[in-house]
Amino acid sequence: MDRREFTKQASKIVLGGSMALSIPSCMHTVNSNDPFFKISLAQWSLHRSLRKRILTTLDFPAKAKKDFDIHAVEYVNQFFLDQARDLIFLDELRQRTSDLNVENILIMIDAEGELGHQDQKMRLQAVENHYKWVEAAQILGCRAIRVNAGGEGDKVEVAKAAQDSLFQLSNFAKDYEINVIVENHGGFSSNGDWLSGIIKKVNLDNCGTLPDFGNFYEYDRYQGVKEMMAFAKGVSAKSNYFDDSGNESEIDYVKMLQIVKDAGYTGYIGIEYEGPDDDEDKGIRLTKALLLKASNQLS
Repeated sequence: MDRREFTKQASKIVLGGSMALSIPSCMHTVNSNDPFFKISLAQWSLHRSLRKRILTTLDFPAKAKKDFDIHAVEYVNQFFLDQARDLIFLDELRQRTSDLNVENILIMIDAEGELGHQDQKMRLQAVENHYKWVEAAQILGCRAIRVNAGGEGDKVEVAKAAQDSLFQLSNFAKDYEINVIVENHGGFSSNGDWLSGIIKKVNLDNCGTLPDFGNFYEYDRYQGVKEMMAFAKGVSAKSNYFDDSGNESEIDYVKMLQIVKDAGYTGYIGIEYEGPDDDEDKGIRLTKALLLKASNQLS
């Protein structure tokens, strides 16, 4: 199926399900104990179960709602790489989330080439490889795709290349009403100043960041999140280890959430448990509890 025919068929699916997709999935009565943000669940939190095929992508939204009382989900393309243009699969997934009243937030994109590649031909191919995920995101009713600004070489040149790719991809995505958001995800992108500088130069409303609490390595994580929050269209609450009090051992969640709150952000914060404990459900519950506890401690 070529892109024109795919888009035509996809539009029929989106229009056919538009009424269900338009219903807010997280309506509730606001009270003083409610956090200033909404909580979503990143599919990566369950990557062991998915890789062992204990869980499938189609079953993921139901698990998020029934096991964790989370009503919004973030997908990872690694778990359905060959199904970006499978309209039957996408329609089934969209229908399941609609029936569950679970909101599809974004798709995290990996393994589609380096947007910061120094070779123009390779870079253009990487950009085009992402097009199908923009289309898939629209079908699912997502609001964004998460991409990487990877590349080898001089950081200034990689930044220029990534800027060019993000500009092209975001221009394509705007016609689908999809945001293109970049995570600090290793390499140069784990420098908050470097990444926020690129987004500022792209200067498109639908191009932003996805600050991850945990992916800064040699860069101060709190400074990095603060720098990225100016362009944030999503936030990722990374967790790995917990102490006996239920706090993340390496990340001060109160400090992180204060930075997020001070930036005026009120959107979704996605739980992304990545710890060594095979009990993924436990890690997800601990992270959710920590987000709520930390929120209550904010000024």
